[in-house]
Amino acid sequence: MKSSRLLAVLLLTGLAAQAQTELRVPAFTAYLSPDVEGARVSGRSGISEWNDPKISVLWFGEIKMSGPLECSLTLRLPAGVESKLRLTVAGKSHEATVKGAGEEVVKVDFGSFAIATAGYQKFALESLNAAGKSAGNIEALVLNGTATTDAHFNLKSRRNTASVHLAYPSKEFTNVNAFYCEVTATETPLWTYFEACGWHRGYFGMQVNSPTERRIIFSVWDSGNEAVSRDKVGKEDRVSLIAKGKDVSSGDFGNEGTGGHSHLVYDWKTGEKQRFLMTSKPTDATHTIYAGYWFHPEQKKWMLISSWKAPKDGKYLSGLYSFVENFGGDNGLLNRKARFGNQWLRTADGEWHEVTTAKFTCDPTGKADRFDRFMGVENGQFFLSTGGFGPGFTPFGELFNRPATGKAPSDLALPPLPE
Repeated sequence: MKSSRLLAVLLLTGLAAQAQTELRVPAFTAYLSPDVEGARVSGRSGISEWNDPKISVLWFGEIKMSGPLECSLTLRLPAGVESKLRLTVAGKSHEATVKGAGEEVVKVDFGSFAIATAGYQKFALESLNAAGKSAGNIEALVLNGTATTDAHFNLKSRRNTASVHLAYPSKEFTNVNAFYCEVTATETPLWTYFEACGWHRGYFGMQVNSPTERRIIFSVWDSGNEAVSRDKVGKEDRVSLIAKGKDVSSGDFGNEGTGGHSHLVYDWKTGEKQRFLMTSKPTDATHTIYAGYWFHPEQKKWMLISSWKAPKDGKYLSGLYSFVENFGGDNGLLNRKARFGNQWLRTADGEWHEVTTAKFTCDPTGKADRFDRFMGVENGQFFLSTGGFGPGFTPFGELFNRPATGKAPSDLALPPLPE
């Protein structure tokens, strides 16, 4: 009797352990390739309107244990309609055909795949149907087996890479009125912003806006706590434009706080170093003028992007940082990378101080959902890398040091600096 009970307990325990290995990866976390608009991705309905066999659906996840991996899909398809699909995992492809059941969710079983080594895996789903025929509305990728143990996938609808930052310690310096930083972007997909000079009141860097347009951007936040609409910000809290450079556009921004925005359309080059200089000049106890200068590679001289008067401030530069951001999640599977080097601070007494230490930080996505983000030192410069679903992870808050150059930017024919 006791042995029967023990056997029953062991069987139940085994079944419970097996049930716990199931991992459902929502379809709304997947990416479309090669055209991000080749189907509809929605947090409510998953993937729909997928009727182009040239479009693949891609999931990525970190598999931490080798072993068998059972793979299936759940989807919806009109009653009686058949769809033929192929799933490729770890270099092997399995095909399956499913018949629709109307509004009822049906399962497509692709069988078992052998995962030989731990690491990131791509799950590539293809339609083998004729062009124009729906492959089905995909609800989820379902995984079972030993290889799901401790596996990590982003399960949220936000598909952006993690935003990653370099925080520069500067508390030991007071009255910082200039910050210099060089940036070389080496992996530059669409919808990426590389910030050279961030501070407590704004940001300054370069952006990939479209296949045909890149920008140099300088923006300063308003006072107050309005997050969305600048129309709600009173005059006493608004930053005001003082001046801007030739061909620079200026205006308002919102939805990330509010403030004054400026940009220069310029086709900066991947792999080419860009130089940025931020300045601050308190005009009284409650106002500061912030200016952003960028070194034009062809003209070989500094140009003003813009300068703004910030109310309820009266401070010098503080909270200095750089970052890499993916602001459009449709291509969040791609890697972004840049090197940041030769950072210098200038204090109000005219002295330059080299910054050779930086701390790695990231946004909430990088803390919980996307771990393919890291920092390091390369070619004597800090680098930030985010996305790509490849190896590389840096703990939040880790400090790095780069070798000093000893070459202050004062020999670069700088524009007039605040006194």
